[in-house]
Amino acid sequence: MRRVLQPRAAADEVLDLASNDYLGLARDLRVTEAAGRAARRWGAGATGSRLVTGSTELHAGFEAELADFVGAPSSLVFSSGYLANLGAVTALTGPDTLLVCDTANHASLVDAARLSRATLVVTPHRDVAAVGRVLSGRTQARAVVVTDAVFSVDGDAAPVADLHATARANGALLLVDEAHSLGVLGPGGRGMCAAAGIAGEGDVVQTVTLSKSLGAQGGAVLGDPVVAEHLVNTARAFIYDTGLAPAAVGAAAAALSVLREEPELASRVRANAAELHGLLRSHGLTSPEPDGAVVAVRVGDPGVAVAAARRLLDEGIRVGCFRPPSVPDAASRLRVTVRADLTPDVLARAASGVERALAAVVNP
Repeated sequence: MRRVLQPRAAADEVLDLASNDYLGLARDLRVTEAAGRAARRWGAGATGSRLVTGSTELHAGFEAELADFVGAPSSLVFSSGYLANLGAVTALTGPDTLLVCDTANHASLVDAARLSRATLVVTPHRDVAAVGRVLSGRTQARAVVVTDAVFSVDGDAAPVADLHATARANGALLLVDEAHSLGVLGPGGRGMCAAAGIAGEGDVVQTVTLSKSLGAQGGAVLGDPVVAEHLVNTARAFIYDTGLAPAAVGAAAAALSVLREEPELASRVRANAAELHGLLRSHGLTSPEPDGAVVAVRVGDPGVAVAAARRLLDEGIRVGCFRPPSVPDAASRLRVTVRADLTPDVLARAASGVERALAAVVNP
């Protein structure tokens, strides 16, 4: 089955349960107006790489605000979350490094690992003991453990605190991708590392995206200032890329301010995910318990998943559809993402719609 692009209209009437706009801020006037102000003041683009003309006072101010919010000593903004992961992993590893990755890590981390020149070991999903065994037997001078905070397919959380303890006991660095946890988990949406009490630790590096809970575009790497300095001088995904557009920086900064002022947004997302999960289970569907905003419905057959997603779209509900090669054979899923602003009626409509769509496809 080949993928095709499906452009949506600006005034889309479909119920969107496929995007990553977890806090519903992508169209919030406070955010969009901030984007416009930044563009008018600083220009449509950054005009150059961060080391030439692409670093503005706007970028520096947002980096400081983001680091303060997450609880890290410093942050460095990239033009996408993908590039933040690529830059961090490749710059912090090398031929003398053992790189330990969870088998369910996001594709950006997988690609970064392949480009890193490090010795790569992939461990079973969320298996801290396996990570410990690999680290304890290493011969490399350095080691880095890499994990998603919340995994993008099933929405389950990594055992971040245990991974950190294991990494520290073996002299390894822990890198946590907080793409799906920033704005959703932790105190006031500060992420999994904050929830685990390890944000800001010297042996922890976090990456985030600005395109999910913050409703904008871009990514960042957070950690010790020494890490930021090292990335500025060695991360090719940072050095040779044009800086993030001012409009995206302005929007992300405004969204972060909203999250500071309305920390209850994070708890609303989690409550809606739990509610939808319960409704799906009550309809007899297989749905693993979500830790974040992603609620998966396991289907198995990719043809059934694709057909059900299309049927839902015909009914005015857009959901994600994960099938090979994004997931293993016979492990296709419908991926439903919730937002903070969804009502109980909308959640009920979504659950019953998924049940009807799958029933119609399986038993036409």
